[in-house]
Amino acid sequence: MTADHDGQNRPHHYDEALAGAADQVETENGMTRRQLMRHAGWFGGAVVLTVAGGEVISHIAGSRDGATAGAPRPVAAGEKALRFVQVSDSHIGFRGPANMDVAGSFTDAVDQVNSLGFRPDFVIHSGDLTHLSTAGQFDQVKQMMSGMRTDRVFTVPGEHDSIGDAGRAYRHTFGAGTLGDGWYSFDTHGVHFIALVNTLSLEKLGHLGNEQIDFVRKDLAALPSDTPIVVFSHIPLFAMYPKWGWSTDDALQVIALLRRFSSVTCLNGHVHQLFTKTEGNITFHSATTTAYPLPKPGRAPAPTPQVVPARQLKQALGIRTVDYREGDRELAIKDQRLA
Repeated sequence: MTADHDGQNRPHHYDEALAGAADQVETENGMTRRQLMRHAGWFGGAVVLTVAGGEVISHIAGSRDGATAGAPRPVAAGEKALRFVQVSDSHIGFRGPANMDVAGSFTDAVDQVNSLGFRPDFVIHSGDLTHLSTAGQFDQVKQMMSGMRTDRVFTVPGEHDSIGDAGRAYRHTFGAGTLGDGWYSFDTHGVHFIALVNTLSLEKLGHLGNEQIDFVRKDLAALPSDTPIVVFSHIPLFAMYPKWGWSTDDALQVIALLRRFSSVTCLNGHVHQLFTKTEGNITFHSATTTAYPLPKPGRAPAPTPQVVPARQLKQALGIRTVDYREGDRELAIKDQRLA
């Protein structure tokens, strides 16, 4: 696990850093320089995406085509819809110049969930609930999430939730009903959800293991290929930036099992910034954080907490909402800032 540090890193202009890092990123995560440049504009921006019939339509919120391209349509009266929220990387227990009050910013995220204008069917927390995986931190974040106006909260662990005990304290608090090291699946509104744990092998951060891959194989075996699939994990299942541990070394075995499905969405945290990548039928979405920003790939020697002016911090933090209407095969994802 890469250790976090509290020292301030001096910012560089992103385009200059990207120009120097693009060729390296191309060889490490399979993206061309052109793809990286196109996706780079989405770092720190609110992105709205729609998946319909396997085709992904996306735009940056507020762009000229934002009124039409990928914009979620209103839910009609009596229409059966699934609405859920993703929060990530609350890091309860962290204290440093990057954010002296992570509990306060997570409280703001909870308040934002409660002010969406609808009651989410559930909330997903995609890991690093705590910063040091202490019993007190787990109790605190669990109590804070109990204030969310939703029917249920689902979680997966981050590497910060597994420090020193291979995730035992996490599973004691959040692991009821899960299998193995905390993985599980469930169905709702015609969508199949799979929660994966890829943070326990700290020597090769981003690892699933044979037992969990076998669970996915058996879990998917009986599902028809037109079932919408949503997978959530802490570390990305694609090679976003392996040098920093922003990838999962054996994820291709799971990706191969997902190829037969017409619509697959993978949600992750860990990188503390928005990023989207599409590979055939699978779209990967990295979420932002409620704690502190991390640097863009190649912009710093290591992924350490970034200090920004206090008035700008909430522009780097946020939540994600997802709408799905059973029957019309449409999945809409929207990222919203805490500011």
